Amino acid sequence: MKLLLASQSPRRKELLSSLGFEFEVVKIDCEEIIPENIKIDEAAAYLSDLKADAFRSLEANEVLLTADTVVAVDGVILGKPKDEDDAFKMLRSLSGRTHQVYTGITIKTANKIFTETDVADVTLDELSDEEINYYIQNYKPFDKAGSYGIQEWLGMAKIINMTGSFYTIMGLPTHLVYKILKEISLS
Repeated sequence: MKLLLASQSPRRKELLSSLGFEFEVVKIDCEEIIPENIKIDEAAAYLSDLKADAFRSLEANEVLLTADTVVAVDGVILGKPKDEDDAFKMLRSLSGRTHQVYTGITIKTANKIFTETDVADVTLDELSDEEINYYIQNYKPFDKAGSYGIQEWLGMAKIINMTGSFYTIMGLPTHLVYKILKEISLS
């Protein structure tokens, strides 16, 4: 089977490679708009499915993997920040609080589709304005849901508790990806 990863995320590429899979990166042009009435725990899977549906038809020997991550706090989804001010507001809203990180994956073959979501709870220590500005200026988190990456400075310095998979927070629930890809390769 030929695995296609529909993600430009360097983190997802690294994680999938570390799992031992060979793959080709493909690009999908898809407007990622979350419907207003969607349940928060369904949003990441919805976006992942949306991307998979936007891809061309698959050949019999191809498997497509799409993924999306959303961060939520107090029932509000935080997407990717539009600019520095937006990133600052997001990080301020997460400061000293517990939030949820949902990563949805869709694995699609020519005749089957598997969609799963994994969730993790993350608690950040209090963030000062100086720390938030330092992080934004030095790490430019504009391609990250919730304006941060767990594998970067903010994650190392400020996450005080988490429940769930580190890799789900990083953007790819590797345990689910591995399980589903192994099932596909054995069938």
